[in-house]
Amino acid sequence: MQTETLLVEIGTEELPPKALKQLSIAFADGFKQQLNDHELGFERVQPLASARRLALLVHGLEAKQADKIVEKRGPSVDVAFDADGNATKAAEGWARSNGITVAEAERLETDKGTWLLYKDAVTGQPVRDLVAGMTEQALKRLPIPKPMRWGSSDVQFIRPVHTITLLFGNQLIAGEVLGVASGTLLQGHRFHCPEGTQISHANDYIETMRAAHVVVDFEERRKLIEMAIAEKAAALGGKVVADPALLDEVTALVEWPVALTASFDKSFLEVPKEPLIVTMKDDQRYFPLEDAQGNLMPAFIFITNIESKDPQQIISGNEKVVRPRLADARFFFESDKKATLESRLNALDQVLFQKQLGSIKDKSERIARLAAEVSDRIKADSHVAERAGLLSKADLATHMVSEFPETQGVMGMHYARHDGEKDAVAQAIFEHYLPRFAGDILPSSAEGCAVAIADKLDTLVGIFGIGQTPKGDRDPFALRRAAIGLLRILVEKQLKLDLVDLVETAAAGFKTRLTSKTVTTDVVDFLLARFRAFYQEDGIANEVVSAVLVRRPTEPVDFDARVRAVNKFRELPEAEALTAANKRVSNILAKVETSIPGTIDESKLKEQSEVVLFKALKEAQKASAAALATHDYSAALEEFASLQEPVDAFFENVMVNADDADIRNNRLALLQQLRELFLDIADISVLN
Repeated sequence: MQTETLLVEIGTEELPPKALKQLSIAFADGFKQQLNDHELGFERVQPLASARRLALLVHGLEAKQADKIVEKRGPSVDVAFDADGNATKAAEGWARSNGITVAEAERLETDKGTWLLYKDAVTGQPVRDLVAGMTEQALKRLPIPKPMRWGSSDVQFIRPVHTITLLFGNQLIAGEVLGVASGTLLQGHRFHCPEGTQISHANDYIETMRAAHVVVDFEERRKLIEMAIAEKAAALGGKVVADPALLDEVTALVEWPVALTASFDKSFLEVPKEPLIVTMKDDQRYFPLEDAQGNLMPAFIFITNIESKDPQQIISGNEKVVRPRLADARFFFESDKKATLESRLNALDQVLFQKQLGSIKDKSERIARLAAEVSDRIKADSHVAERAGLLSKADLATHMVSEFPETQGVMGMHYARHDGEKDAVAQAIFEHYLPRFAGDILPSSAEGCAVAIADKLDTLVGIFGIGQTPKGDRDPFALRRAAIGLLRILVEKQLKLDLVDLVETAAAGFKTRLTSKTVTTDVVDFLLARFRAFYQEDGIANEVVSAVLVRRPTEPVDFDARVRAVNKFRELPEAEALTAANKRVSNILAKVETSIPGTIDESKLKEQSEVVLFKALKEAQKASAAALATHDYSAALEEFASLQEPVDAFFENVMVNADDADIRNNRLALLQQLRELFLDIADISVLN
């Protein structure tokens, strides 16, 4: 069948830069789904996007749908005809809906009877008749939280739409999308090509746009920017402060990227680098530079969307813009140093954490107490952890953090050092916010871990304790993130702490503030449920986590050991048969209504296969005892793997539900011990 390239472009006003990449991918995925739904063959869909357009190219797209035969089953013959062999109303109605008579219907023979059948020859539609509708459907499914209207139209989209281009090869597809008719005029660069440009073939799209000063491929544009800023940084003897999100945002802001270097006064480097970096990145979308030792350099790189004949004018303008923001940061820093963190604690009494749970000062005092108790359990310095916990939120009362919230924690560290606090205290103040996001670093010190655990637990227990659990997408206190962070610290730092004990200790710090009677169970269940997301990045199947959750081990380090062991067990050749056997045993035992003996009477084992299984079970119990005692679950499961052959032989040769009640109960006891052997680690019957 003939194939060609399809171009779909939506020309708009400037799209939201932080959303552009996601919108582009979603548009391509949605259109791909439309192609599949319409049974149109294609090679690949290439997403393309820039500040003023969402576009895609479909390579190797078939020119029309394939013709096909659609079988439409009617009523069964028993229903289609009465006792005299006359067509019933049901049969006539079905035939009429398909444009035939009952006599023209074919018969479909199945093992469940005979049915009326109509085979309808459906002619495939050409692409030109389908593209506009598919585009509309793909656009409707974009993640647009607040669509807007423009002009007098009722059409809604994320930004006003100016042009629509639907081009199949060199053929313009007539149609209307979002109230705009398809045409061959494309928006060029706003300044270098304001008149726009014409396109004659879909294959020429990328180069046509390049001639109009638009690099339309998002990934290509991103690489160009990345290479340009790396070259500029190297020329200055530094490196760019890495920030993939900033790189994506700048890529979305420009269509024709040009990198320029600017500088600022060295005196600003007396301020800690973090607020300077924040103001350059977040306020101005600049790329700050560091030297080989990680010190901030008095220079930055920025990306402009124009090839200027006088770039120095642009550089000077950006230097003028950033100077007052850096001056603000210096003023805040010098002003904040006039008061100690400890002196700011009373100010936190006026900052509400949550109405029922008290102020930030109340929270700081709870964190201090809990951090000290956690430190004792992990053999850290409880005095350091308690002091860091008490001062952990004090920087929230500083001018710097009020202006640059992203610097909370790190400014607390700098101010603590200025106040003469121990370096371990200062470090723990910074680290108590870690990890701040997926993939972020963990606290490096034991005391930092203790304060981080205390902070996250205090929030989780407090909010659950007043019944404000996360519902749907609503999670105003970021409890899910706190839970994942807490689990990461416990597991990756191998801190053998029990969640029940931690939650109960944290709850005690609230005294009478909590109203929930089930807070311990609720918080622990919530934390354990987060393990599903915790293991996604490792590629561990959800059913492996489910197998461990059945046992509800509440020590995260132990939970992790079980998950890793079960995941490894699945790769053993015996795993599939033993999983199936466990399912069978589970089903058998679930149907037993009487009590099952707790011991096995060896004298009542009559069949050779049950004798062999009994002995193998005893050997496995003995061989795995040491491994289970040390939580070496992988070694234990490897021992259990030896049970595969005797278990298979048992089910092949032994009737569990024997007529003799004593023999039946003895066999059920054997199966129950087999099941409990595996349940010491996990319920492998839930594995697929």
